Amino acid sequence: MAIASCLVDTNILLRLTRRSDPQHKIVATALAHLLGQGAILYYTHQNIAELWNAMTRPVDRNGLGLTVLEAEREVRAIEDGMILLPDGEAVYREWRRIVVQHNVSGVQVHDARLAAAMVVHGVGHILTLNAADFSRFSGLTAVHPGSVKA
Repeated sequence: MAIASCLVDTNILLRLTRRSDPQHKIVATALAHLLGQGAILYYTHQNIAELWNAMTRPVDRNGLGLTVLEAEREVRAIEDGMILLPDGEAVYREWRRIVVQHNVSGVQVHDARLAAAMVVHGVGHILTLNAADFSRFSGLTAVHPGSVKA
């Protein structure tokens, strides 16, 4: 499957930053294959906010317990290797349309926001460990890192 551009979900970014994570290797390999095929990798403001939250939250509250400086180093590496999709009114309007059309509620509003950014910026694929979370959004293809081939 040739992928020209791909949004990288927060769950992928999180595993990429943690070499000790059991899914780190499959995530890193998938990203390397995508880059090797010439795919453009994207992230959003929301991805970084979610990542920062998980990285700096205490371990006893299901976080990684990183310091702000450690989180900054991880985020800078993402910024250096991927492209930020701009946020703005168009993304907001599309998000509003999506949440109403698809009856989205609760924590799923975050996935709808990523979907809205993808629609507005013409990014058709998202690399994620939770492909089912994006199945309701027509025109977008969720790709599990295990399905990315060299």
